[in-house]
Amino acid sequence: MPNTLVNIIYTGVAGTGKTYQLLQIAKQYTDYLPTMDKAQLLAQLLHNLSWREVICLILLDFKHQQQELVKVPEILAHEFFIAKAEHNERNKNLSNTAWSVLQMHSSIDSQTVDYKNRSSQAYFDKDNSGAWFLLPECLPLLTDLSVQLLEYQQAQVAPIAITKPRFSMVSFHQAYGYEEFVEGIRPVLGANAQGQISYGIQDGAFLQLCQRAVNDPEQRYAMLIDELNRANVSRVFGELLSLIEPDKRSGQAHAMQVNLAYSGRPFSVPANVDIYATMNTQDHSLAPLDIAMRRRFRFIDCPPRPELLSTIKVLSDDNNSNENDPVNEIDLAQLLKGLNQRIIESLGIEAQLGHAFFCAVQDITQLQTVLIEQIIPQLVQVTGGQVSLLQYLFCDEQQPFTAQFIQDGQAVLSQSNSHNEQSNFTHQNAVSNLHQTLLNQGISHYKINADLLARTGAFANAATYQRLYG
Repeated sequence: MPNTLVNIIYTGVAGTGKTYQLLQIAKQYTDYLPTMDKAQLLAQLLHNLSWREVICLILLDFKHQQQELVKVPEILAHEFFIAKAEHNERNKNLSNTAWSVLQMHSSIDSQTVDYKNRSSQAYFDKDNSGAWFLLPECLPLLTDLSVQLLEYQQAQVAPIAITKPRFSMVSFHQAYGYEEFVEGIRPVLGANAQGQISYGIQDGAFLQLCQRAVNDPEQRYAMLIDELNRANVSRVFGELLSLIEPDKRSGQAHAMQVNLAYSGRPFSVPANVDIYATMNTQDHSLAPLDIAMRRRFRFIDCPPRPELLSTIKVLSDDNNSNENDPVNEIDLAQLLKGLNQRIIESLGIEAQLGHAFFCAVQDITQLQTVLIEQIIPQLVQVTGGQVSLLQYLFCDEQQPFTAQFIQDGQAVLSQSNSHNEQSNFTHQNAVSNLHQTLLNQGISHYKINADLLARTGAFANAATYQRLYG
């Protein structure tokens, strides 16, 4: 765990374990609590809760059971209410307590509750039948209670060590915005007694985490962001982009506070919230983002790590085949090193392949699948499908036509025509003219070797893949 505030971005090409790194960090921000019996769980859940919070928790519990409307006798009979009364050594006037709390925190616009000394924050209302429900606009204020309720329910179902996460993980994408990350006006489906759609200002993932951190200042919390550069970062963070700087945090030397865009309430980022993110350096839109983030984050490079890869065995049908003979082995680390060396020479360091592509490869069939479905399509994209460049990457130039990973489409067509005397001449001519037109436009036409697709011929032998080491 860090002792001081941390803002870190892990950068690198695809498949270098950046997301895996976030998952490992998440474990550092997770508390593992010992198993407790039901009485202990109830005591822990209700220990610091007020009567208003207990009734909110009860209504949340009914809501999770698809019961939106709850009458006072049901509240009094709930295990949370009974346990709270026992904890406070109360056994009289409990009904009055429930009614008083419900009315005090009822909506000022209620058509069914007539009460003078209302609290400034409303949580409840009741319908004409006398059944109470939670106001939809208060649900974002009950996030912590919802988390506690879920933990309590899970602990009862599976009596195992309880985990208490102190992190929130999100993945940015093109449509991700301020409303999801900070706050925004969003619909709440069936939130009121009539089951109608209502709208309210709801806290986003980052604000919810910050509120938890403020209530637990002795612990560190973490915001984990995967694919940071996939969204418009300035739009997502909004006015908080300055507040996340270490010296601008709450309680720091140059602490800043802003009024949030939708709610208008004052806000500053707590100093016990760390931010970790990943960024794919193959994205060409990174330049402005990189400049904006340099003074707010430390950048840690995540290069490909071929040393993590294994060696696979390739045995032929020959009874004399020896699995320990190096001739029958494919060293995935050497294969990745060789490919990346040629990629760097011809396309640059940002076009490299990550080791994660090969981590799950245990045999030659899986290797062939990875090459066909992942590696070759990615390299086709970054090379623009140039046959000569693709053949250089796969060391195909000096190889027999049947042993080339990538073949020239025109050559494939010519061979196909020469071996098919029954082919329609007009059709052959039309296809040849099409390929010639593509070549004249500077568009190379590549083909993946049919034997590689069929997992036969030269591609059933280890030697074909060993040549990629160089």
